[in-house]
Amino acid sequence: MRKKQVLIGLIGTKLDTPSGMRRWEEWRPSISLFGFEDLLIDRFVILHQARLEAALERIEADIHHISPHTTFERHCFDFNDPWDLEEVYDKLLSFADHYPFDPENEDYLFHITTGTHVFQICMFLLCEAQYLPGRLIQTSPPLKRRGPTWRIIDLDLSRYDAIAQRFAREQAARVAFLKAGIETRNAPFNQMMAEIEQVAVASTAPLLLLGPTGAGKTRLARRIYELKRLKKQVAGPLVEVNCATLRGDAAMSALFGHARGAFTGAIRERAGLLRQANGGLLFLDEIGELGLDEQAMLLRALEEKRFMPMGADEEVHSDFQLIAGTNRQLWREAHEGRFREDLLARIDLWTWRLPGLKDRREDLEPNLEYELREFSRKESRRVTFNREARQRFMRFAQAPSATWRGNFRDLNAAITRMATLAPGGRINMEGVEAEIQRLERSWQGGDSGPGEVGLVARVLGASVALDEFDRVQLEGVLAVCQRSRTISEAGRALFSVSREQKTTNNDADRLRKYLARFNLHWKDIKTDEEGA
Repeated sequence: MRKKQVLIGLIGTKLDTPSGMRRWEEWRPSISLFGFEDLLIDRFVILHQARLEAALERIEADIHHISPHTTFERHCFDFNDPWDLEEVYDKLLSFADHYPFDPENEDYLFHITTGTHVFQICMFLLCEAQYLPGRLIQTSPPLKRRGPTWRIIDLDLSRYDAIAQRFAREQAARVAFLKAGIETRNAPFNQMMAEIEQVAVASTAPLLLLGPTGAGKTRLARRIYELKRLKKQVAGPLVEVNCATLRGDAAMSALFGHARGAFTGAIRERAGLLRQANGGLLFLDEIGELGLDEQAMLLRALEEKRFMPMGADEEVHSDFQLIAGTNRQLWREAHEGRFREDLLARIDLWTWRLPGLKDRREDLEPNLEYELREFSRKESRRVTFNREARQRFMRFAQAPSATWRGNFRDLNAAITRMATLAPGGRINMEGVEAEIQRLERSWQGGDSGPGEVGLVARVLGASVALDEFDRVQLEGVLAVCQRSRTISEAGRALFSVSREQKTTNNDADRLRKYLARFNLHWKDIKTDEEGA
């Protein structure tokens, strides 16, 4: 038994309702569907506006003239605004929820040639999501050599692999752009960058980048701006400022500008960075360094796109997107009253924490390649590693003892130094070893002067990993030991307070046990002193 064919469609207010004899001379999308020999429609569910009630009698009569077996069913659809997506979608969804569909006995065709584009889009979405259980049908007007046509629109989007692959390639290209083309291997970092790409091209809300100094916040902010500029989502400039460099009235003036004569020395008007960023992107690095007054002004500028320059009588307008960066714990700062909670709530919509280099050791090698390419580009000369030197540097760089305290700034500085000093454009083992020693001295810190290695590094070796607490304490103990002639003398100096409370003096033994925790002996310390 053949299923009944049911057409559901909106009567067009202009195309479907011409008057007089013209109605047979012009193309009428809904009516034309009933004139095809290969398309038999048993029932027409007519969606119409109330003002078309009078025209429906004539429309139904015209259809009956073409297709006598077709029956009709009317449903009034009145829209306050037929271009309002939410209203149109809501009314179509309500129709879909309440209509007594019978898919086992009836096939449904949903006509999307008539109505506003919004109506057509909503019809498409509801069919694709199966709220409307049928297929979409579209009609086309007659051309010179053929009459009107109809076609079923395929909704199986899974068949459009080429389109899906193109979208995937475009998104991957945008993510790679944010990463400056670096083939990073750290899975959580790659996932985070993919999310940042999605948000960057879809939102103008503030973005908050957390992470230690040198983790790449500034570079990422610049890449986000360039991506949005390529997508023509910003027309204004990128304005960068490190808030740690702003203090007092100078901060207010730099950010929000001032009128002439606003304070002593203000001999001319200043626009301010927020106004310069109008239509573009403002990157406030180290936003936690801003004072509370500047934070209050910034909050108003974000919410109302307006603010009052210092000494001005009128507000100014600036519409910009904010990217904020910080290595501080802003939530703790807000709890302790050093950062405004309302501003934090405003900028903490999209927040990402960029990991330090030591937490992305698998990304050291691709970043090394990037730094070499950048050096070659800037200096116009190609520099490479020889194989042994590269292997040595990578073993050092990826070892747990490599702290990379300055993160990518350390790596950039290391590559720059080695490449600059590379004989004939080839970084050799001698250059790598010198750079390793330089980095180890830098990471040791302590009281070491330029070119001087700390006591802990000299005695234990620079590559030994220690907690900062143990390192600082051991540095002090070794300094006392090197000043003392015997282990007993060193013990008396180190335990001078606690020994007064003891009945027996075992200072030397206590010192031996402490040194043993680090596999050290008294003779090791004194030997080092003699060779220094």
